[in-house]
Amino acid sequence: QVQLVESGGGLVQTGGSLRLSCAASGRTVSSVAMAWFRQAPGQEREFVATITGIGRITYYADSVKGRFTISRDTAKNTVYLQMNSLKPEDTAVYYCALASTVAAAKIRPDYWGQGTQVTVSS
Repeated sequence: QVQLVESGGGLVQTGGSLRLSCAASGRTVSSVAMAWFRQAPGQEREFVATITGIGRITYYADSVKGRFTISRDTAKNTVYLQMNSLKPEDTAVYYCALASTVAAAKIRPDYWGQGTQVTVSS
């Protein structure tokens, strides 16, 4: 059974940084595509970033490119999202996701975590 558990959310000021973690079980993160999504109040869930299983190729939404970095630690079976230069519009619940392909990871992952709240104050 696949489980994804996020942590690391919180309250931060504009310009600050946070690192989100997603501990996976039931699948090896190096064999699948892992992704981060976010959902702000009243808005639809949107893709943030993904990392491929083979080659560690990364993709980002334009809104976070250059500020966010997705990475993984195979030994810990954990995926991270380093968020720098945070803005109030980054405020959302952030979800970790897993999919068999990077295409699916960007649009319709197979598994989701429970989410972690990130709030950026102005």
